[in-house]
Amino acid sequence: MPTETDKQRALEAIQALPDGATIDDAIERLCFIAKIEEGLRQSRAGQVVSHEEVKKRFLG
Repeated sequence: MPTETDKQRALEAIQALPDGATIDDAIERLCFIAKIEEGLRQSRAGQVVSHEEVKKRFLG
């Protein structure tokens, strides 16, 4: 099964926006999707921080 290209995912995301969406709305959606995909890539690569470590970093 072929994988979707970044361009295909971007086009689908833009097409899913409502008719009144602005270019800023499209950019925001694409940035959101890019951040989610980067987080998933990092997670698969084991580049994660435990819940306990996050608490230590933020709460001291």
